[in-house]
Amino acid sequence: MTIPHIQSIYTDGACSGNPGPGGWGVVICFADGEFHELGGRDRQTTNNRMEIQAAIAALEWLTKSGQTQPVTLYTDSEYLKNGITKWIQGWKNKGWKTSTGSAVINQDLWELLDKLNSKQIQWHHVRAHSGDPHNERCDAIARAFSVGKPPSLQQFNPQTPRESTNPKPSFPSPSLNTNVSQVTDTFANKTIESKLIASNLLISDSAMIDSNADSLDNLPREVRVEQLHNLIETLHIADEVATKGYLITSSELADLMDVNASAVTSRGDKWVWRNWVVSRARREGNQILWLLERIDQVTSTN
Repeated sequence: MTIPHIQSIYTDGACSGNPGPGGWGVVICFADGEFHELGGRDRQTTNNRMEIQAAIAALEWLTKSGQTQPVTLYTDSEYLKNGITKWIQGWKNKGWKTSTGSAVINQDLWELLDKLNSKQIQWHHVRAHSGDPHNERCDAIARAFSVGKPPSLQQFNPQTPRESTNPKPSFPSPSLNTNVSQVTDTFANKTIESKLIASNLLISDSAMIDSNADSLDNLPREVRVEQLHNLIETLHIADEVATKGYLITSSELADLMDVNASAVTSRGDKWVWRNWVVSRARREGNQILWLLERIDQVTSTN
């Protein structure tokens, strides 16, 4: 069984409500222009967990391929890239505690990813929705799984003759009509029978959250409590950022809010999110840095 040379990997995660039903997507790019797609979902999760899960699935596939040459992994999540390249060693040295002494969120997934990570992987951040077709495809896969509509995935089959190369792969278009497909993961030996309704790929974040909200009351109490716990953890992070006066990038703020980076930059220079006033501080290179301030502290000084 021969696997073509893997040149790069793209990963992405999505969540229909945060927490809520989530999905992840992977596009593995071969040097000859072909590619292999992976995807999956979790009924109750967070956006950040899906980002990590996508990377785990990608590195598991890479490990099984047997390739030892370097591979670049692209992600639009700075939380994922910084976590695995900068923060994880400090977490481990402190017994999986943050600098403030609190438990590291998503420790179970970070531990799995840490075991799979190696010097073979070159982690690279790519801006979300910047026109990169592989990143856009990952996003489409993840969002489709998050709303329970698994898309048709292109899968590499080592037993299928490869008569020609395709230097510019053509991704399955999310605008196709209803398509019933059977997808086989060669390595995991899983077959997914799915029906893709392409219009669901175009559902906006707000529409997905609204449709998910109707079903929250039907969830078990322990699930709702876990959702609240995850929300509080997110708010604690935001509060620490505000208290310490840290400046964060648009991508980092988008990860915190569970929105696309474009949704952050399109709101203007100053706006309110939950308990914080978010204001544009300055630009460094091509990055916009944002400052969070507690609303009660802002109003008390005015």
